Amino acid sequence: MKTPTSIATLVALMCAAPLAQANQSFEDYARVIEAAPQYEEVNVPRRECTTEYVPERKHRSGSLAGPIIGGIAGGVIGAQVGSGNGRVASSAAGAAIGAIVGDRLSQRGQDKYHEREVRRCEIVDHWETRLNGYRVVYRYRGHVQTAILPHDPGRRLRVRVAIELVGQ
Repeated sequence: MKTPTSIATLVALMCAAPLAQANQSFEDYARVIEAAPQYEEVNVPRRECTTEYVPERKHRSGSLAGPIIGGIAGGVIGAQVGSGNGRVASSAAGAAIGAIVGDRLSQRGQDKYHEREVRRCEIVDHWETRLNGYRVVYRYRGHVQTAILPHDPGRRLRVRVAIELVGQ
């Protein structure tokens, strides 16, 4: 004699069998019609630096010895040239010219030039073309489908086919 529990178990298994078959899946292969690479332009900014050498003048202040010695020498030479009141004027002019010449001579050789390094940097656009996948067109059982894949699948594409029963 069958118990009500075993009948209920049998009924439950019979109802579950179609449900288990309703969501079956399997793998198959589809024929690839086309696989086209898809590219994108990507901006990857980068820092570019240049180095320039700028001439720079270094001026050292000279001593007062050059203008003083030049002034004295100019005054002495000027006193030799003139006579009377002209001697005083030529001494004064000689002293002034001698002071200027003495200053220039004491400064000569002290002006030095050197190059100073100047580094300038800026951020510039740098565009790169990157492959971001393949647009694949394939045919499976008479239906044409399109997918984006990260790689080129070749001539065949492995597909997972799911079977789902539609209510009656």
